[in-house]
Order: sequence, then C-alpha cells, then structure tokens
Amino acid sequence: MEAHGLADVAAHLYALPFDDFVAARTSAAKDAAAAKDRSLAADVRSLPKPSVAAWTVNMLAARRPEVLRELAGLGQSMRAAQSALDAQELRRLGQERRQLLNGAVTAAQAVAEELGRKISGTIASEVEATLRAATADEGAAAAVQSGRLLRGLSADGVDVVDLSGAVALPGLVVPAPPGSPRRPPAERTGTSGGSGTPAGTPAGKNSDQPRLRAVRPDTRKSTPSAVERAQALLKDEEEASGEAAAEARQDEEELASSTTLASELSDTVRDLREQLALREQELRAARKRRELAAARAQQSARAAARAARTADLARERVLRLGNTPDS
Repeated sequence: MEAHGLADVAAHLYALPFDDFVAARTSAAKDAAAAKDRSLAADVRSLPKPSVAAWTVNMLAARRPEVLRELAGLGQSMRAAQSALDAQELRRLGQERRQLLNGAVTAAQAVAEELGRKISGTIASEVEATLRAATADEGAAAAVQSGRLLRGLSADGVDVVDLSGAVALPGLVVPAPPGSPRRPPAERTGTSGGSGTPAGTPAGKNSDQPRLRAVRPDTRKSTPSAVERAQALLKDEEEASGEAAAEARQDEEELASSTTLASELSDTVRDLREQLALREQELRAARKRRELAAARAQQSARAAARAARTADLARERVLRLGNTPDS
C-alpha cells in the first residue's frame, strides 16, 4: 500500500458502490496499519464518505467520463460566448446544455442502478445541479471530473461555485480534459486589473489550468490529531450504524409485510381447499346420479324394444287373420 499511496487508495474507495465505502475504507486502513504505515492508515480513516448525489457523479466520472468531458467543454464554450457577448451563441449553447444535462442525468441514474442503488427524484435534481455547476465554473468542472466529489454543487450564474469541502484530497490537481474547446487566456473570467491572467496566477504560468479554489487547499495544512481522527472515525461509524439501522427497519417492514401476505394467502388457500372438497363431494354425487340415470335409461330402452317387438308380432297376427277366409 505504501507504493500506491493515499491517492490510489482514494481512487479505489470512491469508485466503489455506495454501501461498500465504509467497510472498504476500514479494511484499507487496517492494511496500512498492518504495514506499519500509521500515517497512511490515519489518512485513509479520515477520507469522508460522499453524499449519495456526489457518489452518483463519481460513478459517472469512473464509468462514463466522456459525459463529464463533454459538459466541461460546453462550459468553456459558454464562458467564451459570454465573454464575447455573443447572445445568439449563448442561446444555442444553452439549448445544447439542457440536452446534455438531461442525457447526463439519465446516464448517471443508469450507472447507479447498475451498482444496485436507485436514484430518487430529489437526488437526481441534486445531480443535475452539480453537473450544471460544472458547466458554469472551471473549478467545479475539475472537481466533478476528479471522481472524489464529497457533496453536491450549485451555481447561481453570478458567483463562482463554492468548492470548500467538496473534494477529497483537494491537493491533487485534476488535469483539464484533453481536446476540449479552449478560449484565449485574455477572455477568461476572474481576471485581475483587466489583464488576461486570472487572479492569483503567477506570471509565466499557464492560465488554462483549471481554477481549483477548493481542489488546491493550503499545502501547509497540519495532519489531523489523534482526537480529530478518532472523532472523524466515530462520525463515520455513527453514519454506518444509522444506515445499518435504517436497513434493519426496512427489513423488518418487509418481514411484516411478507408475514401479512403469507397469512392472507394461507387463509385463501384454506378456503379454496374447503371449496375444492365440497365440489369433489358434489362431483361424486353427480357421478352416482349419472350412473343411476344411465342404468334406468338402459332398462327403459330394453323395455321399449320388447314392447316394439310385441307390437310388431301383434300387427303381423292381425294381418294374417285378416287375410284368412272365414271358415
């Protein structure tokens, strides 16, 4: 684990199904501790679990990254059109963004369902707001594509997107998506003093680098203390306990529902069996009546045959007597 480092551990954890995160993080921390890397173990334990909406976006970044690259490229085109005051192009790009967002949310829901979690309408709206923010701000686009998003994002179209606490391991720089449309540095927003260099960018540096206000925190941040790590671990365990309790309640509700249904079906089966027994008795009685009727019908048929033969004999006798002269 020392060779891979925290970045690779995080990349693995944040690409897992939502319900597997806590257990996998605990296992990774134990592996690091077993390897005598206490610092890495503590850093792994401090990795926050993402919200459901953030996890959904992370799954999109892990399994459908081209969707996020397309949104990021569209965002750059929209900012370029806005800088050029091209209203017609902005309208066209706005329509294209609506289509891309609809497709992206649908793709995110499909990916989440493939991993066993159905996304509600509320979560889908939060996912859409996060993806919309990625088209409004370069930093947000980089955060979304990192695959380590911790919470949903939002943009009002005026202020830059607040990325504080939005990404795990924010010190890792997320590269700009290759091949996406770029606009000249002088046209970028966030400039200072009317120059073409973004505020806070040293001279000679590439101004095309995504602005990662929250993706690039102070590198002098001190390592969390043992108490802070323990508190973070406690919080995560409490969250895991709450989730387990919620699942247990759902299972209990399912058990109660299944028990009620089984009882109702048992009553129905009993009633049907009683009705079947009654109908079988009626069937046996009907068969006996049919046998008796068949026997009587046979007797009546034989009697009718005998009567017919007797009548024929009497008729022949009458004919003979009629043809014989009187003596």
